[in-house]
Amino acid sequence: MQYRFDWSAIPKDLPELSQGLHITLEVTAVALVAGFGLGVLLTLCRLSHSRPLATLARGYVTAFRAVPLLVVLLGFFLVVPQLLTAWLHIPASTDIRRISALIAFSLFEAAYYAEIIRAGINSVPGGQTQAALALGMTPLQGMLLVVLPQALRAVVPLLLTQAIILFQDTSLVYVIGLGDFFTIASNVGARDGTTVELILFAGACYFCVGTAMSAVVRRLHRRLGVAADGMAL
Repeated sequence: MQYRFDWSAIPKDLPELSQGLHITLEVTAVALVAGFGLGVLLTLCRLSHSRPLATLARGYVTAFRAVPLLVVLLGFFLVVPQLLTAWLHIPASTDIRRISALIAFSLFEAAYYAEIIRAGINSVPGGQTQAALALGMTPLQGMLLVVLPQALRAVVPLLLTQAIILFQDTSLVYVIGLGDFFTIASNVGARDGTTVELILFAGACYFCVGTAMSAVVRRLHRRLGVAADGMAL
């Protein structure tokens, strides 16, 4: 028996799908910004002359990179609600699932961004740091004003690639019952008897976004590569 696709249900389901898309984009944006900021901090701590800070940052990165994101999500969903309720007296009406997802994704992505940024810093010639010190800058000023900008410019394609992975991984929030774009599509499809159509539609949306972001990464990689060759000359 041949399956007959019914795409007519998708337009009327768009309002519900947009709510799930909002969750997906919110988790992606918050984890991207917070994870990047924390990643920079972790990198600075790891490269500092303070052994306790370097050890702590190294342990953080190692721990989060050694644990699957799914386990991190479930762990934070089981632990964070009790901590937030006990320490911050969060109202019962607050969506703990949302907060748990934002915290878990942000902390998880920070470990990966820290490694990417550290690799970028290590690629900057040591003479840049010496030049900054010769100009009267402190080691921290030289790192923030001279080395770090060059490092970030070198790893922009890698940072954006990790952002694509982050966007795709947001679908894992289904394990804590949070209605992201894919979860809403699946639930609406099961309700209306159009599961195949909605899942294919959601997959097509992820494919379009991922393809567009990948094209941006390739374009930036070419431009930055040409610029780097020009500087080397």
